[in-house]
Amino acid sequence: MTPVKSERALTTKQTILVVDDDPHILEVLEARLTSADFRVLTACEGPEAIEILRDQPVDLMISDVKMPGMGGMDLFQEARSLNPDLPVMFLTAYGTISDAVSAVKAGAVDYLTKPFSGRDLLQKITEILKKRSVPERRKEKEPILPLEQVLYGGKSPAMRELYDLIERIAPSDVNVLLLGESGVGKERVAHLIHERGPRREHPFVVVDCGSTPTGLLESELFGHVRGSFTHAIRDKKGLIEAADHGTLFLDEIGNISPEMQVRLLRFLEDRKIRRIGDLKEIPVDCRVIAATNVDLPEEVEAGTFREDLYYRLRVVTLKIPPLRERREDIPILAQHFTQVFCESHKLPPVKLPPETVKWLTEYPWPGNVRELKNALEAGVVLCRSGVLHPSDLHLSGLPHAPQRSAPSQEIDTLSLEGSERNAIIRALQQANWVQKEAAELLGISRRAIHYKIKKYGIELSGKRSGGESQPED
Repeated sequence: MTPVKSERALTTKQTILVVDDDPHILEVLEARLTSADFRVLTACEGPEAIEILRDQPVDLMISDVKMPGMGGMDLFQEARSLNPDLPVMFLTAYGTISDAVSAVKAGAVDYLTKPFSGRDLLQKITEILKKRSVPERRKEKEPILPLEQVLYGGKSPAMRELYDLIERIAPSDVNVLLLGESGVGKERVAHLIHERGPRREHPFVVVDCGSTPTGLLESELFGHVRGSFTHAIRDKKGLIEAADHGTLFLDEIGNISPEMQVRLLRFLEDRKIRRIGDLKEIPVDCRVIAATNVDLPEEVEAGTFREDLYYRLRVVTLKIPPLRERREDIPILAQHFTQVFCESHKLPPVKLPPETVKWLTEYPWPGNVRELKNALEAGVVLCRSGVLHPSDLHLSGLPHAPQRSAPSQEIDTLSLEGSERNAIIRALQQANWVQKEAAELLGISRRAIHYKIKKYGIELSGKRSGGESQPED
């Protein structure tokens, strides 16, 4: 006789992902949840769970707090970046209850202390899924905010021009190349183009080409089939395929290897991909937006970036100005971030007196909007009596004076160009000004170093003799 499952409140085969490094716990939970008519997926480590979350929809994730390698909190943060609405419940031993409480404060929905009864587990799961299902089914799509609200600021002519260009290109389906320094908001602009375009109902997939190791980027982009290499334990959908009908955002595209440039070019030409280890091609229809903080035309000239790929990516190019070139937007940004952080940290309103606004406007902000945002968050937390003074910003790590540098000094101390020029000079000095040997030290081609020497106006004549031309120790 089949027992009656009184705890079974949901019979819609909702999917629960269980993550624990203890195989026995996985087995017990899988049996208990399956008997309650849930579809159960299991993973014994964080990276395996992330692969599952990327490949298929999950209604609830249950994870252990303490696991080797990627712990529960790291998995939680990664999972919420993939699916911000995913409810996560933690399993914890008595010794790690404080960690579970911290996770709940960070956004997890609940935790359960080991050992626990099956009835308690199913009761919590039922409550979580009921709360989640009702509002989500009735949830209306959030309205698209005005451009000024999304990107903030907006008084400067440079930003007004950028707004106009975004409005004009967003309804089309052309590839876009975003140029700008680190921290100016390239990903935010890319997301805005997606939200205002015809693919807004489909995924917006971000690929960080700068932080993903070269050996992993191919698998991340194109996916792989089971058994194609060591640890390929299941078929994996690549991020390009995940962006089908939506938008693929390739951040820091200037950092990809020559081999990846070839594969990406082929995709842009054919709009088809082939997973690692697979023979069949998969058609993918997506809009491509790329971003970089390097000068791609110079990289093309130096032979480090393919010219044909560059032209494929830059059908339309948008240049996002650095914050120092739109100082009239800084007071608006400062006021906005101050209000946001007061609300998020549950603090009373904080005022920005004129002296603080003046200091913020004069500071060069080499980290752009990202640096301004971080500084104001620290300042809001550190200030007293509801007034944010420059001294509060100094406590966050900013200097006591704006120290606006002369252009030549900025190139030497802040820019990538200044660092690159100094590195080339040091390599030439170590190689006794022999370009071929200096290129080998830098790991670049002779053509590239010749171009860079010409670009930066590095003087070579007479450098092989004389006291100041000797290599540095």
